[in-house]
Amino acid sequence: MNVLLIGSGGREHAIALKIRHSKNVSSLYCAPGNPGTENIAKNIPLNVSDHTSVKDFCSQNKIELVVIGPEQPLVDGLADYLRAFDIKVFGPSTKAAQIESSKAFAKKIMIDAHVPTASFVEFTENHLSESKEYLKSANYPLVIKADGLAAGKGVLICTNLNDAQSAIKEIFEDKVFGKSGNKIIIEEFLVGEEASIFAITDGEKFVCLPAAQDHKRIGDGDTGKNTGGMGACAPAPIITTELLKKIEDEIISPTLKQMRETGNAFIGCLYAGLIITESGPKVIEFNCRFGDPETQVVLPVLQGDFLELLYSAANENLDINSVKYSGGSAVCVVAASKGYPDEYKKEFEISGLDYSDEEIIVYHAGTKKENGKILTNGGRVLGITSVIKNYDLKLAQQKAYSAIEKISFEGMYCRKDIAEKAFKHLK
Repeated sequence: MNVLLIGSGGREHAIALKIRHSKNVSSLYCAPGNPGTENIAKNIPLNVSDHTSVKDFCSQNKIELVVIGPEQPLVDGLADYLRAFDIKVFGPSTKAAQIESSKAFAKKIMIDAHVPTASFVEFTENHLSESKEYLKSANYPLVIKADGLAAGKGVLICTNLNDAQSAIKEIFEDKVFGKSGNKIIIEEFLVGEEASIFAITDGEKFVCLPAAQDHKRIGDGDTGKNTGGMGACAPAPIITTELLKKIEDEIISPTLKQMRETGNAFIGCLYAGLIITESGPKVIEFNCRFGDPETQVVLPVLQGDFLELLYSAANENLDINSVKYSGGSAVCVVAASKGYPDEYKKEFEISGLDYSDEEIIVYHAGTKKENGKILTNGGRVLGITSVIKNYDLKLAQQKAYSAIEKISFEGMYCRKDIAEKAFKHLK
């Protein structure tokens, strides 16, 4: 099978590596890819926002499956366009991708499907004074979210009225999230521990991959600003077998059913960002694709044919037995640029990438190659990931942090506590 993977981040590096392990792959192309995917696939400088050029490439290279990694091409309708030419695509339609591109859409789906989530109100920028009035009588802390896509940074946790008023000013008046902030959701702050579930679905049948736990805040102890994710571990021990069954029955299944019944059938990876409260699991957010950096820890603990899983979903005949949990564990620590998630400098040379350990994968997220050297090219630069064959998150954590000591670039920053909150759930 000839496969085209769209994207250039750490998530796509992880997907490419897993597809490369399939016995069914002949040619694997990444558009545009990164210096990490260059070693396992052929990087193609396609402009993925030019749908015609993507379609032409698929025709010329006999592509039998397109896997779309990031949310933007999905929201922009690349999957719809390619399917119109009978090209198999793993990834939802524009309509289905609204589950990520519009928080208000996602909330309506959840409310109508009776899926547990935080109570909320919504305001548009035309109702600035009403939103400010609402804040005066609201309970704190609360959460303010930009309705549209904001690269994982459109969520502001406000502990008091001043915080909330500043957040509304930033979103509605200063336009820190551009058009994505033309509408906001203000919702109750849920107390509990977070976890991420990937449900691979053909629109009807689905299979959930091992649960992961992301670490969104920039600082140790979950402090500071929200980021795209500073690290992850899998499987997350907070999600027991019993709890996963509850999540499948009360969250994933009714959501997919509601999507189908409203003409928004979802094919691809439905990401459920959950919080485990005293009253049970609730949805914080849905995404329309694999999460980053959770993908970097979930895929390595799968055994079986991952490409077969994706292809069967795209073919609307999901093979739920194509992969299963391997029994192993993984911890990913993100090496970020100093200043991230705010302003940061790029183009520092990265040293130590020749470090070799069969239990370590170094995923490229924000890198570029120039004159034979690998340079920083983003806020989240690398995902240093340990993968061990048995379930021992403490050992996996030790291995990841030991490996990150071998790698360096100017201003490199990482959290020092990735996976630690999982330890209290270990027996």
